[in-house]
Amino acid sequence: MKKINLSWILITLMIAAFLIGYGKMNTGGALFKGFGSQKAKETAQKAIDYINKNFLENGGAVLVSVFEESGVYKFKMEAGGSEYDSYLTKDGKILFPDGIKILEEETTTTTEAKKMTCDELKKTKTPALEVFVVSQCPFGLQMQRVINEIVRNIPELDDYIEVKYMGEIKGGKIIAMHGDEEAQENLRQICIREEQKEKYWEYIGCYIKEGKINECLDLAKIDTSKLNGCINDNTRGIKYAQKDFDAQNKYKVTGSPTLILNEENVAEFDFGGRTAEAVKTVLCCGFQSQPNVCSQKLTEDSAETGFSSVYSSGSVKGDDASCN
Repeated sequence: MKKINLSWILITLMIAAFLIGYGKMNTGGALFKGFGSQKAKETAQKAIDYINKNFLENGGAVLVSVFEESGVYKFKMEAGGSEYDSYLTKDGKILFPDGIKILEEETTTTTEAKKMTCDELKKTKTPALEVFVVSQCPFGLQMQRVINEIVRNIPELDDYIEVKYMGEIKGGKIIAMHGDEEAQENLRQICIREEQKEKYWEYIGCYIKEGKINECLDLAKIDTSKLNGCINDNTRGIKYAQKDFDAQNKYKVTGSPTLILNEENVAEFDFGGRTAEAVKTVLCCGFQSQPNVCSQKLTEDSAETGFSSVYSSGSVKGDDASCN
């Protein structure tokens, strides 16, 4: 078969062949660059391997990311210099080239939800912005990228921001929504935040690019002996994590990311989206008297989701997706 460019027509034809020949799939060597549970990775990788084997001469399709959405796996693949979003059933047997979001039918009495304004936000002398995430959620990574951009440009605001992690503890072990790999990274970041706070954003700024843990520990000059002691000590790391989980339960946080300003849930999209300027505005609205640094303008570009070497490529849509 001659090598051909992917198009929606080709992908439609590919589905028929995929359903007929699914049993011939095998695991292969395409590079995985994204995130998600191990099962999600393996299932999406099989689809990529099948596409490379049956539709692209010499391969060429690369798995970029995969995560669960609405009961199926949504994955992004790169081929021929372009990226494609596709969907796959969890058993790996049916592949969809595109998804159509079905909205609930609106009635004539439906009114648009009222957006919160700066004047309506609770204000204190020393506001607290609590940012709830998990470390391998593409949208949690997006929010960490936003916060990193804020503290990098306006370090004075760092004192009013704390990133917290979602999860629970069962049998003395941390549990996370995307599996043990994410749970261990959540704990690693919690320990750095609690015991080596001055190095936290240096580590995060590196981690959100490619998720290279060891390289980022070296770059941030993390005391690994101290870090490992925190992770392996059932009384230190677990105790720190439990405080995060208690706060999560207190505020009834269910999605990554979630913003809590002065103990109230705030939607960043009421203020412009997942951008550095919007989230900075949220925090500054929590001051009784805003400091001069709040007048500093930051980027209004939406941050990239998932792991990315850049803050923004300008291609991210301003939707309010989250991991639940």
